[in-house]
Amino acid sequence: MATHVLHPVGRRRKPARRKATRLDEHLPVDHRLSQVYRVGAGLMGLLLVAFGILGLIDRIGFFDTGGDTVAGLSTNGALSILSICVGLLLFVGMVIGGNFASTLNMVLGIAFILSGFVNLALLDTGMNFLAFHMQNVLFSFVVGLLLMMFGMYGRVSGGLPHDNPYWRARHPEQVSREERRALAPMPEVAKPKRL
Repeated sequence: MATHVLHPVGRRRKPARRKATRLDEHLPVDHRLSQVYRVGAGLMGLLLVAFGILGLIDRIGFFDTGGDTVAGLSTNGALSILSICVGLLLFVGMVIGGNFASTLNMVLGIAFILSGFVNLALLDTGMNFLAFHMQNVLFSFVVGLLLMMFGMYGRVSGGLPHDNPYWRARHPEQVSREERRALAPMPEVAKPKRL
């Protein structure tokens, strides 16, 4: 009964719902963060395409697990073609840029890390179709972390500057307060009279 007095049924306030943020709308096409996403996608794509092409040049069998190495990493035809395909996908992200490149970098970074764990479990089994060795697992982890770093740069952080479009999308109330403060006229200071 006392709860009805403190919280009347008719006056319940609904908690304000946050709108889902569509970050694609908040990053201008020419924003400087887009360059970071493009560079990250391009560098990792170049690295993977080069590795894949070197693996195909050696004419290694498609599912050969004989331990052929290219640039210190074991490879076979399947891994070479997969590397080229992922590298070309990263080049597409580099060309498009913006949030697409950022999201692609993050998704592929997570995929590389998961691939590292899966192939770590398959190292000494007959299911190791991509001819992974421990150096390939470590390479997969490093590439995954680098891709995630490039994808999350300026997008996921506790200390984003207030002009960052992602910060502005997540804090619309504070943005409107800061804009009102910036538009408010500054009071004039009276000049002291000279004697």
